[in-house]
Amino acid sequence: MRIAFEVLREPMLALLLGGGVLYLALGELTDAVVLLAFAMMSIVLTTVQESRTERVLEALRDLTSPRALVIRDGMRRRIAGREVVRGDIVVLSEGDRVAADGLLMQATDLQVDESLLTGESVPVRKRAATPEDRPGSARPGGDGLPSVFSGTLVVRGAGLFLVSSTGPRSEIGRIGRSLEALEVEPPRLQRQTRRIVRVFAAAGGAVSILAVLLYGALRGGWLDAVLGGIALGMSMLPEEFPVVLTIFMAMGAWRISRARVLTRRAAAIETLGSATVLCTDKTGTLTENRMAIAELRLIGGAIHRPDPLPDAPLPAGFQELALGGVLASAREPFDPMDKAFHALLPGQETMHRRDDRAVVRSYGLRADLLAISQVWSPPAGEAALVVAAKGAPEAIAALCRLDPAARDEVAGMADAMAADGLRVLGVARATHAGPPLPDSQRDFAFEFLGLVGLSDPIRPSVPAAVARCRAAGIRVVMITGDYPSTARAIARQAGLAAGTVMTGEALATMDDSELALRVRDTDVFARIMPEQKLRIVQALKAGGEVVAMTGDGVNDAPSLKAAHIGIAMGGRGTDVAREASSIVLLDDDFGSIVESVRLGRRIYDNLRKAIGFIFAVHVPVAGLALLPLVFGLPILFGPMHIAFLEMVVDPVCALVFEAETEEEGVMRRPPRAPDAPLFSRGLVVWGLVQGLVALALVAAVCLFALRRGLPDDAVRALTFYALVMSIVSLILINRSFSASPLTALRRPNPALAWVMLAVAAILALILLWPVARGLFRFATLSPIELLLAPVTGLVVLGALEAIKHSARGRLRP
Repeated sequence: MRIAFEVLREPMLALLLGGGVLYLALGELTDAVVLLAFAMMSIVLTTVQESRTERVLEALRDLTSPRALVIRDGMRRRIAGREVVRGDIVVLSEGDRVAADGLLMQATDLQVDESLLTGESVPVRKRAATPEDRPGSARPGGDGLPSVFSGTLVVRGAGLFLVSSTGPRSEIGRIGRSLEALEVEPPRLQRQTRRIVRVFAAAGGAVSILAVLLYGALRGGWLDAVLGGIALGMSMLPEEFPVVLTIFMAMGAWRISRARVLTRRAAAIETLGSATVLCTDKTGTLTENRMAIAELRLIGGAIHRPDPLPDAPLPAGFQELALGGVLASAREPFDPMDKAFHALLPGQETMHRRDDRAVVRSYGLRADLLAISQVWSPPAGEAALVVAAKGAPEAIAALCRLDPAARDEVAGMADAMAADGLRVLGVARATHAGPPLPDSQRDFAFEFLGLVGLSDPIRPSVPAAVARCRAAGIRVVMITGDYPSTARAIARQAGLAAGTVMTGEALATMDDSELALRVRDTDVFARIMPEQKLRIVQALKAGGEVVAMTGDGVNDAPSLKAAHIGIAMGGRGTDVAREASSIVLLDDDFGSIVESVRLGRRIYDNLRKAIGFIFAVHVPVAGLALLPLVFGLPILFGPMHIAFLEMVVDPVCALVFEAETEEEGVMRRPPRAPDAPLFSRGLVVWGLVQGLVALALVAAVCLFALRRGLPDDAVRALTFYALVMSIVSLILINRSFSASPLTALRRPNPALAWVMLAVAAILALILLWPVARGLFRFATLSPIELLLAPVTGLVVLGALEAIKHSARGRLRP
């Protein structure tokens, strides 16, 4: 109801309703019903377009309410996550979703996936809290912290934690509060459209009142004067703009959906073509959000980078290293790094060598030894147990008791791999004669097998997509919670400028003005917290940039909502990210963003063509409504004729422009200026020139009919027919700002043929069907008179093509 009342305040609706009420007062029931039907159609269209509601908070409530196992009164109870309160003790096991924020009382080899909050796919280690640790002192991300956070996922180990924060006081709740406080900017095209409609309404109202007063005072026909004045006001009011804008946005959303991109807010389509900065998250956006083994190194310097093809064989020297990593991983992997080791070896070989074996004992991570070991039963025909270990390179080197020179070599290899953005693990292997097993993994005689570098691999389509963005004048900025070395390595692989990397720690020391200066020449941000992502987006917007932001996690939701265009990942993205965004990539392909930009530019170009067409159409329509009032001629068009032309014929014709293919070089030009008006001076001048030519020729036809002594209904019918033929000519001339109509006709546009058939059917219906002819007060036309209108259209087309050819540089918008 609120939206409907806002629509009723639009000037066009007031004129339509006023004309309908006036016809009703005069007893012209049919005319009144037609005008009121047009009014209702406009109300329904606008209401349906704008009645989209936000569901971010509902999605947050669902996300933050997993089941939880709590200890109350010494008993373990399974309850809904929303029933957890401060002071509860919650039991964590592998695969559990954490129900609240809190401090760990116990932690046994506990690792948690916090990518929902940090965006980083690598799980983090947790430890039990000490008396010095305080609730709320730690933030998500980073190893060795005693805090767990609501919404995160346990991927290894077990633990107990004491709940310190729930609901809006939790880390995920803070994101919800920031979402609630953000205001979504109104679409710029809607603002410009409303402004131009109001300007025309004021001008049209003044001219209409003046014409009514002159006509009534000089000729005495006040009712005819009022109806003529309403028709003049309607003809000067570009009320098709909202209708055409609705059509273009709806059809544009459909076209973009064919590129596997879902448009949640149609207003984002208008902004796509002007995006100047694309802020992208690293994990799950530029990368595949999974761990994969990227590099293997042996003592002595041998290096192997595994083939990305599945089941690709490993060189002989690296098979033992890979198998050692598999044996040090869980048999049924849940941890992303364990999954990466399993994916490295061909499945048949791994299972053949492990099928008849079982894990005898596991040694977990300790604060003083960042390594894990697993003891396996002997292979068939052997007596010795097999022990495999993996962990931090320095920890594995210590387990293997390497001499200083070998340790330095291992450290050098690990540093080189880390500089390439890899997460580095050492792998070792040992044998044990049998029970009893030692209490510590330090007591095994390990042999160092080598180093393994893991990474979240970049999506194959990303480098080409980044290059296309650069060619289109769009700057790509990467914002990640990962370490600077990893961020720099991924940036280099993606083709981004990685010269300067700003960290979250450095950003926290800057005020808004300093940040606005620094973001101009920084393309990579690392160790960034969620609220800092929001600050970066706002700083870019303050610098006049049109910002598109991609993301998939809860941590991305505030910045997605604050950006001009929020782009969420549909496959891996969270409900919260999708609800906060305006565009969703259904296939999670970064390359689809570039395709969306191309389609957005095409849609905007075609919208300008449609706007130029509408401007041109209004000149002859308004002129033919004004001339009878000024010169004392018979009233040609009433409110119903104008409403029919501008709410049926014009929008149908505008479909031709929506279906036009893109102009040549659409992705090799810079984005349009953020403050560039849709209604530019060149566009208005070109529209006025077209309209004046059409008005002159159609007015000549009208005067010719009056000179021949045709009755008023015949003059009205012939003038209307000639006007519609001129509108067809304006369609053809506006299909391209540079190409001729003949060249444009060779472009595929099925909508053009359908529109031509629709126009022919509408004309045939109005001119030949007696009921419609009576409704529009038309008379039957002779064959010669019927031929005159198409000739008029051809003359309009030829004259405008000559003007466009001679003054293309000045009139092209």
